[in-house]
Amino acid sequence: MSGATLAQKIIARAAGREAVAPGEVVIAGVDMAMIHDSGGPRRVEPVLRELGVGLWDPSKVVLISDHFVPGDTEEGARILQLTRDWSAERGVMFHDGEGICHVVLPERGHLKPGMLVVGGDSHSPTGGAFGAYMFGVGATEMAGVLATGEIWIKVPETIMIEWRGRLGAGVLAKDMMLALCGRLGMDGGAYQAVEYSGQAVVALSMQERMTLSNMAAELGAQAALIAPDAKTYAFLRTCGAQVTEDSSLRTDPEASLGAHHVFDAAVLAPQVAAPHSPANAMAVCEAPRTPLDLAYIGACTGAKYDDLRNAARILKGRSLAPGVTLLVAPASRRDQARAAQEGILGALENAGGRVLPNACGICAGYGADRLAAGTRCISSTARNFRGRMGDPSAEVWLASPLTVAASAVAGEIVDPRDYLTEREVA
Repeated sequence: MSGATLAQKIIARAAGREAVAPGEVVIAGVDMAMIHDSGGPRRVEPVLRELGVGLWDPSKVVLISDHFVPGDTEEGARILQLTRDWSAERGVMFHDGEGICHVVLPERGHLKPGMLVVGGDSHSPTGGAFGAYMFGVGATEMAGVLATGEIWIKVPETIMIEWRGRLGAGVLAKDMMLALCGRLGMDGGAYQAVEYSGQAVVALSMQERMTLSNMAAELGAQAALIAPDAKTYAFLRTCGAQVTEDSSLRTDPEASLGAHHVFDAAVLAPQVAAPHSPANAMAVCEAPRTPLDLAYIGACTGAKYDDLRNAARILKGRSLAPGVTLLVAPASRRDQARAAQEGILGALENAGGRVLPNACGICAGYGADRLAAGTRCISSTARNFRGRMGDPSAEVWLASPLTVAASAVAGEIVDPRDYLTEREVA
C-alpha cells in the first residue's frame, strides 16, 4: 500500500477511517470551530434559530472579536455587544479584543497537531503551521458545523512546496509567499492541501511559519500544512497547550503528490507586490522607486511579535521620511505587550509610528484610518486588492515588515538590505 500525506492522515482520523484517497468525499468530525465577530454570531445565529438547534459542543467553539474592535462606531458597538451577549448565552470560549483570530487561537493554546479545525475566515489555513488541518468556510456552512460537529470534505491532493537552502539576510517568510504568488499565481493551490517543507521552512520561527500557512489563502489552497517538529511542540507548550509529540504526523516518502515544487531559498531576494494583486510580485530591486504616503505594519500576516521585531531592526534610531505616516497595529495584545517590554514598540514609536488597536483594522477595510483617495501605501498585509483597504483610487504595495520599515525611512520603495547593518543582520 502506498503511503499517505499529512493531510490524508488527519482527514482519515477525523472521518474514523484507516485511510482516505484524494477525490473521496467523507464526513469528518470537527475538533474545533473558530468564529469571529464579523462572520460569527450575527451570521450563524439566524440559521441556528431557523433550524431550531443549538451548538453541538460549546467547549469546542472559540469566538474571537477582532473585526469591529474597538467598537468606536455605532454599528461596531452594536455588533460587539451582540457578540458578547451570544458568547454568554451559548457558553463558548470567548477572547474579546485580544487580537486577530488567527494569532490569538494558537497563542491561547487552542491548536494542536493533528486536529481538524474549521474557521469562519479565509485566512484560517494559518492553523496549518501547527500541523492542524484548518480551513475557512462561509457562515451557512459554519452554522451546519456548529449544529452537528461534522463537515463534508473532498479529500485533497497535496501540493508539496519545498524550499531548499537558507534564506539570505533581509529575506523573510513574507518574501517567500509573495514569490510563490508571483510564480504559481493565485490559483496555484487549486483548492488542495499545500504542504511546506525543506531546510528553509524548518529553520523558520513558528510565527514566520504562520505567515506561510496564512498566505496559502492567496495561493488558492484549502489548507496549508507544515509537519510538526520539536519547535512546534515547544511553542505550543509555552502557550499552555497539552501536547504529545507524534512522529507519524508527516507525509510518507512514498505518498503520491499532486505536484512538487522546489525553490532555492538562497537566491530569493526581498519581494514586493504591485497594486492590485499579490500575484504582481517582483524582486524589490526590480521595482520602481515609488514615492509613498503611508507605511502600514498590521494584520495577521504582518504584525505578529516577530514582524514587529523585524521592523524595529531597521526603524530603531531612525526617523520616517518627511511626509510619510507609519501606522502599526500589533496582531495581538500579548505580542504588543512583549514588544513593549523589550523596547521594540518604543523603537517604532520613536521613529514616528502611531500604534493602533489589536484588530484587523485597515487590512480588512475597517476603522477611521482607512486609506484616503490617492494614497500610496506599502503594507505588510496579505492582500492589496483595489478598494480593500480604503478608497478604490489608493495604491497598495505588499512587502515584508523589513521592506515596509526601510521604505518608510526612505520615503519610497527600497531594498531593506541596504538598511541592515552588520549588527542588524546578525
